[in-house]
Amino acid sequence: MSGNQAVDINPPNAQISINTNGSDWMWAAFALFMLSDLGMIAWMYMRHSAQRVLHVVPIIALSIMSVAYFSMAADLGSTPIVAEFYGNHHQVYAGDPATRAIWYARYIGWVLTMPLLVLEVLFTAAMSPTEVASTMFFQVVAFVSFLVGALVTSTYKWGYFVFAVASLVYVIVTLLGPGRNAAGLISDSVRSIFTRNVSVLAFLLFLYPIAWGLADGGNVITSDGEMVFYGVLDILLYICFLYGFVYQLRATDVCCFGFGPKTHKLITEKPVPAAAPAVAPAPEQIV
Repeated sequence: MSGNQAVDINPPNAQISINTNGSDWMWAAFALFMLSDLGMIAWMYMRHSAQRVLHVVPIIALSIMSVAYFSMAADLGSTPIVAEFYGNHHQVYAGDPATRAIWYARYIGWVLTMPLLVLEVLFTAAMSPTEVASTMFFQVVAFVSFLVGALVTSTYKWGYFVFAVASLVYVIVTLLGPGRNAAGLISDSVRSIFTRNVSVLAFLLFLYPIAWGLADGGNVITSDGEMVFYGVLDILLYICFLYGFVYQLRATDVCCFGFGPKTHKLITEKPVPAAAPAVAPAPEQIV
């Protein structure tokens, strides 16, 4: 036997779940995450030691998501939950009622890594530790709410959906408001980089509730379609966004963010010539 046998070795535990095509896509996504993780590690060691701090959080996030995607590609890390909606425009091929696979491996990855994305962005803003912690906290609340809502079989799941969306709104408003102003306190160039990247981050984050509503919440798209939707979003957010963000900061001295010794200078900066030693005055002659 040859080819992908994940769904044969680990049979689906729900009536609405992935097939071999979905597993193939997840293996491809896993490979992208793993290669991106290794690439970020290699890139970090090519940088000056003081600049490596901006690579640490992306490496942690990519490592965790690699494990999550390996689990899902192997058809592991899911639990069956009775879907709320059936009929036209929903998945009816499995009968009524039918169970849908809810991939808790993905949610664990999100809960662990989504606040890290916020932390990475806020490295470039002169915000207080309390503001940073609260923003990260509500990012956790958002994706914990998505998880709990996905596990609820009744219409009360949409209450958790509202909690999740409200938490995401708090995160985005904080980043675009106080966060942008705080980045401007560092420099105009840092504020420009911050604004561009937070705008991209906000757009991608607001696509996750749409995907959730079509998949775990509304049972509209197939599990394979769910994997493609979430997979594309995760690739754009964790790979494209993080690589682009770190690249745009490649020439920025991390000392302005509060990292590294005060005397640190980027390798690309021209050395400042040493001042000539002062000449001591000649002693006065006593007549």
